[in-house]
Amino acid sequence: MLTLVTGTTGEVGRRFVPRLLRQAPPGDRIRVLVRDESRAAALADVTGPSGLRPETALGDLRDAEALGKALAGVDAVVNIAASFRGVPDEEAWAVNRDAALELGRASVTSGVRRFVQVSTNLVYGTGRGRPLTEDDPSVPGGGMWGAYPAAKAEAERGLLALEDDMDVRVGRLSFVYGEGDPHLAASMTWAAHWAAGQRLQMVHHADVAQGLLRLLYAPGVGGNRIYNIADDAPVTTVDLHRINGVEVPPALYERTDPDPWHGIVSTDRIRHDLGFRPVYPSLWTARDAGAL
Repeated sequence: MLTLVTGTTGEVGRRFVPRLLRQAPPGDRIRVLVRDESRAAALADVTGPSGLRPETALGDLRDAEALGKALAGVDAVVNIAASFRGVPDEEAWAVNRDAALELGRASVTSGVRRFVQVSTNLVYGTGRGRPLTEDDPSVPGGGMWGAYPAAKAEAERGLLALEDDMDVRVGRLSFVYGEGDPHLAASMTWAAHWAAGQRLQMVHHADVAQGLLRLLYAPGVGGNRIYNIADDAPVTTVDLHRINGVEVPPALYERTDPDPWHGIVSTDRIRHDLGFRPVYPSLWTARDAGAL
């Protein structure tokens, strides 16, 4: 099987590709789409146990001609490419929705059989007073809503609606951290303004890769499906301050969480269907293992 991976130089992609190379079955090939040679250089020395190296395709997701070349002979696609936090809304829509849908349509034309779309648990919007499930509709709202989750939600709907023989699977990631990812430190940008008991559900890079690999390789799971990928133990604002070595401001204890179930998801489906079990069930497990 030949798999094309996009977004391979981002925080998720550059940690996912080495794991994909290590776990790819004998005979599989991996191709990565990058925008220029300098970005490809970072992956040049990455190999699997049998010496498998990633092939390189140059081009932009928004370039139809480059997509056609990158998809030549491809059996499966893992679309990790994303644009978020600090980018103009126009770019967020262009990359997270428009480019994803163009890639999906081009994949159908090229005969791709399986398409894994990487999404976010932010597409749920507001909480429901319980863990969110994959069957819950998107309800826009809350402090984390904006162009990024809105565009991801529309990309999901468009990809799942593609009427052809391509098997589309969506992985909705919780807050990603680990292995030196600055995302954990960046959490303080928001946590400094939250209530002390406000919760954030997370997922370590090792478990992001585990989840995506299961979506990529698992045989028949009942057609097009959506899966939450998260750990077992959401952390509080106080936890985030402690793990980042920041003193907890007394004002946090005076605030009230406006939506206690925002972003808190159920992982029952991916556990039942695909056998997912987090390597790092909590942030503290990862801390103790030296995996932050």
